[in-house]
Order: sequence, then structure tokens, then C-alpha cells
Amino acid sequence: MSAIEGEWSGVLAAGGMQLRLRLVIGPGEQATLFSLDQGGQAIVADQVVISDGSVRLRFPSVRGRFEGNLSGETLTGTWTQGAGVPLQFVRGAALPPVEALSNSRLLALREQSGAPGIAAAAQHRNGRSVALVNGLRQIHAAAPIATDDQWHVGSITKSMTALLVARLAEEGVVAWDTPLYEMLRQAVPDMLGAYRTVTFRHLLSHRSGLAANIPMDQFVRFPRTEVDARASRIAYARIALGAVPAGPLEAHFEYSNSGYIVAGAILEAVTGEPWEDLLQRHVFDVLGLASAGFGAPGRPGALDQPVGHAQGLLQLRAYPPGGAVTDNPAVLGPAGRVHISLSDLLVYGGVHRDRTSYLQPAGWDMLHTPPFGGDYAMGLVRRSDGSLWHNGSNTLFYAELLIDPAGGGVAAAAANSGALERVQPAVHSAVTQAMVAVG
Repeated sequence: MSAIEGEWSGVLAAGGMQLRLRLVIGPGEQATLFSLDQGGQAIVADQVVISDGSVRLRFPSVRGRFEGNLSGETLTGTWTQGAGVPLQFVRGAALPPVEALSNSRLLALREQSGAPGIAAAAQHRNGRSVALVNGLRQIHAAAPIATDDQWHVGSITKSMTALLVARLAEEGVVAWDTPLYEMLRQAVPDMLGAYRTVTFRHLLSHRSGLAANIPMDQFVRFPRTEVDARASRIAYARIALGAVPAGPLEAHFEYSNSGYIVAGAILEAVTGEPWEDLLQRHVFDVLGLASAGFGAPGRPGALDQPVGHAQGLLQLRAYPPGGAVTDNPAVLGPAGRVHISLSDLLVYGGVHRDRTSYLQPAGWDMLHTPPFGGDYAMGLVRRSDGSLWHNGSNTLFYAELLIDPAGGGVAAAAANSGALERVQPAVHSAVTQAMVAVG
């Protein structure tokens, strides 16, 4: 057995971020890296070279590599992912604490992200709170981010759709296990047989077999804005439910926008009301989320809210409201088209954290428990420590929500850029550090 084999821990400091890492080096030239502040998914090395107290590791999925030398109980070397950065691992699983978010930390994270503006907030059930902002609503515009600004939260919307289903299930409007064909057969009578027994539990946990999306050339034909998108969602459902399944029912996990759009189409078919109206009345109004709305935040020409940005050839390009491209087509609503202030997003997360009387205990259990294994519950990822998390992007914004029932905190962060390679690590660090600031 090589002395380098075993479990190691370290912190990668780059551009104002502090990413906690766990490295496991096993026998047979195997190595796996876990970035605990970026979701903790396994990053497997395809090249492991150990000789004379040194190690070389290559991680193709993140285009990174580590080269280090063993000295006592430390591995000291360089992490290369573009530019080289010093990195030291210490033997064992103990990790240093995460630094609490501060104005200077958020500034560093915003600079690292490349986004014009960034915001982070957290609230503990004991009353401690933090809300910090840095930067501009739009690149090259003299309009600073404000703490009550609204942010597009993308797929965090999925948890709101799931919450709406749970609420309507308790009211007897729908049922968790009613087969899809029974609910949607009049609108989509020719759906494939593989989908006929699909239920809300399958759709909301990404276990329905539906593909992630319909083909892009068909998706972009749907209108960007619609007063009433019900007909579009039925048209989308016909396409999605006529496509060959991505995998078997329940056994296969396929993160699917289509599943949530179909769920929205079902709610609309059963109630006769648009998903937007249902979410407004049953979720936003009941919970007092006055800032919540649909599509890109802000009024055309007003620069009263953060503006979304995407990477252009030389720099970020702004896509202000009123333009041809400010959000995904309206049909996508149930899967990711809500905007909301971070303070209201914390209220929303607090309802989940505290399992309030908005739902019965059985309803919260349904929402927060992965029904078919894995870590995806109903619109929320249930992490190994019991916390609940989700992220979202419409390619122009990026946001994250973290809910910690055991620890008592809720944290959220967002940036007005969809350049995820730089933005995602910075926003994730902001969420993590905001939670520490109130914990």
C-alpha cells in the first residue's frame, strides 16, 4: 500500500473563493475528488500516477489536474484548471470552517464571478440575519444593486410547482398517485403507453422517463411571452409525451424540465386556470411573497431591477426587459420562470425549514423525501446532512437556495450573469458563507 493512499482534505483558495475539498486515493490507481462547497458530487480521476512520494492526478470532467509531493501528513502541490494555484491536502477528513460572509468577501466573489452584480442573504430561525449586495444592476450603468432587488431564480421554481401540487392535493383538487393518462387523456390522447401510469410523484422527482427537454428547434417556436400559456403547455406536452422515454419509469433519473411543464399542464387541465394564476393565489399570496412574479424582473427602460447578462464575444452582454430575449419561452413557467427578492425567497425557504401549517406533516414528508431513491425529492435536492438545496438559471441569471432544518438557517444568493463556469462557484460560496454568518 502506498503512503499516499487514503483520505485527504484541503481548501482551494482562488479569486476570493474558498472551496473545501476532499480527496480519496485508493488502491489500483483510483482517485476521487469532492468539492464540498459545489454540491459534493464525485469527480473521478482518469489518470493516477504515484511514485517516490509524489502524485499526479487528472480530472477530465472539470479539466483540472493536481500534482503534489508527500511530506509527513501533508500533500503539497499545485491545482491547475487554467492557471496554477497552490493547494495543500492534510491527511484525514477534518476540514477547516467556512469563513462567514462579509462585504469584502462578497466583493471578492463578485469579481471572481465576472457578474455585474451579486447578492446574498440568510436568516436563522432565532432571528439572526444578513443581507449583502455588491455591484451593478447592469454592466456599465450607474445603478447599484439594492437589498430588495428581484432576481430570476430559474429552476428554484420547480420547488414552488411541487409545493403547489402538495397544496392542491391536500385540498382534494388533485392526487399524488392518479395516473397521467387519467388526468390528461382528453388533451393528449395519443401519449405513449410508457407514460400512461406516470404520476405527480414521478414527474416531480424526475423519475417519469421523460427526456430533459423537447428538441431545441421545437422549443424555440414557443412564444417568449404569453398572457395565457395553457395552449402552449398542452402543445409541449404532446411533443414530450410522444417522444421515446429516456429510461424506465422510477428506475431512471433524468433531470427534466419537460416533467415539470407536463405537471403544470395537468394542473391547468384539472382546474381550468393558468399555472401562473394558481401559483400566485395558492403560494405567493398565501405566503405573502409580494415581490414574486414571472419572467425577467423589472420594467422596460426603467433599470429598476437587475438585468440578465450572457457572455458575448468580448464581454458580458446585457438583455434588459422589453427586448426580444429576456427569458425562456413562457411555456417553461412551471420548470423555471419565477423572479423574487432574496428576502422573500428566505421567507419561502423558511416555510420549508419550519414545516409550517401551510401543509400537513404528511405533505411536507412527501415533498422532502426522495420517493424512488437517490437524493432528489420534489423540486429540492436532499443532501446527506438533511439540508435541502436547489439552483437555477435562465442562462442570464444564476441563483441558489439552501435550507437547513436541523441547523435552523436559510440562505440564498444570486448574480445577474448566466456565464456559469465563473458564476456558479462564486454564488455557491456566497450561499455557504451567508449561512455561516447567521449560524
